[in-house]
Amino acid sequence: MSSQAAAGDAPRLFPPTRWSVVLAATQRQSPGSAAALEAICRGYWHPLYTYARRSGRSPHDAQDLTQEFFTRLFEHNWLDTADPGKGRLRTFLIVAFKHFMYKEWRHAAAQKRGGGHTPVELDTATAESRYAIDPDAAYDRQWALTLLDLTITRLAAEYTAAGRAADFDILKGGLLAVPGRLDYADVAARLNLQSGAARVAVHRLRKRFREIYREEITQTLAAGADLDEELRHLAAALIEK
Repeated sequence: MSSQAAAGDAPRLFPPTRWSVVLAATQRQSPGSAAALEAICRGYWHPLYTYARRSGRSPHDAQDLTQEFFTRLFEHNWLDTADPGKGRLRTFLIVAFKHFMYKEWRHAAAQKRGGGHTPVELDTATAESRYAIDPDAAYDRQWALTLLDLTITRLAAEYTAAGRAADFDILKGGLLAVPGRLDYADVAARLNLQSGAARVAVHRLRKRFREIYREEITQTLAAGADLDEELRHLAAALIEK
């Protein structure tokens, strides 16, 4: 059995592709529609929540906004406007979320306005400090982290399906190790392998990680999109400002 087949048999956070889960969610008469909707909520609430928080919302308000956004996304069939041929999945979601937040802001502002009330003094210092925190950059960073989590989950599932879950727990440190700093002797001892075999095992793990990560990113892009450009963008997003 190939590693990809093993991953397909293992529990996944999402159906096989990211755009396909969005399209599946729009097929409301399909048995898989409810599961697709749940997958979207479970997987993508954190990047949107992060965007709301970095936009200046309190934790409670950000939670409410994100939850309400997903509720309306499904109840008002906003997903029907999604088109994989028009761009990135992350772009579709953040544009929809920004539009939703703006409408919510206008609604709240309209309720608070009243005749004869004197405007309050503007707190420009707070406004500038919030402006300095780029919510779009925070959203992209959280999106990249979500894709990394999906990649590691798939990789762990492959090792588990092959009966090597314990090996993965030992080898996964090699994914984060600084080049040249991994203690291969320690890895070899814990795996009961020769040092050379341990190096090969780490190399294969890293190679498979890169393959899955590229797959995960590809599945969020439009057909023909520049994968390398997206890889560079997400790599830059992971560098915390």
